[in-house]
Amino acid sequence: MTKWAMTADLGRCVGCQTCTTACRHTNNTPPGVQYRKVLDMEMGTFPDVRRVFVPVGCMHCDEPPCRDVCPTTATTKRADGMVMIDYDICIGCGYCIIACPYQARYKVSKPTFAFKDQATDNETKRFDQRLLGVAQKCTFCVDRVDAGLAKGLTPGVDPEATPACVNACLSKALTFGDLDNPDSNVSGLLRKYKSFRMHEELGTGPNIHYLWETEES
Repeated sequence: MTKWAMTADLGRCVGCQTCTTACRHTNNTPPGVQYRKVLDMEMGTFPDVRRVFVPVGCMHCDEPPCRDVCPTTATTKRADGMVMIDYDICIGCGYCIIACPYQARYKVSKPTFAFKDQATDNETKRFDQRLLGVAQKCTFCVDRVDAGLAKGLTPGVDPEATPACVNACLSKALTFGDLDNPDSNVSGLLRKYKSFRMHEELGTGPNIHYLWETEES
C-alpha cells in the first residue's frame, strides 16, 4: 500500500513563507485563503525563549472528522491517505470547516482578487468557478502526484511529482513521501529524529509529522 505523508523540520523552518507563496501560486487561492500557512510561535520561559515557525494545513488525517460530518459524502479519503473534496456534490454547508481541528478548510462565496475587484490576467485565466460556495483546502497537490506517478516518477523525490510547497522550501524543512515504504525519505526521517503530530490526542491520525531536535537544528 501507499500512504502519503509530510514531515516538517521545525529546526530548519525559517518562517520565510515561501511554501505559502508557492501554494498560493499553484492553486490560485484568493486573498485570505492559505492552504499552507506558517505559524509564528514563541516557546520557552523568559529569558530562555525562542521563535518557532510551524507550517500547517490539511493534515490528511487517518480518521478525518471533516469526512464524518459531511452530509453529502463530498469529503472522501483515498486509499493512499489523501482526503479529497468532490466539488460537484459539496453543498457548502460548512460542517467540515467547523469540524476540522486544524482550521484547514475555507469557503469563498464570491470572486475576490489581490487588487480588490480587478482581477489580474493570471487570476482571470486560472479562475475556477467550481470553488465558489464550496469547501476547499490543501490536496497535497494530488494532480501533480497522480500525473507524476503515471509517468513513473517518485513523489517526494522527483520535483514534477512533488507538492509545490515542498519543492519551494528554501531550507529543505518540508519533505513528502510514502509512509508505508520503509525506505522512503519520510520514513527515514521519522526513524532518525524525534517527532510529534498536532492534536494527535484527538484521534484524528494527522499525516503531517513535525521533526524536533534534528542534527540540522
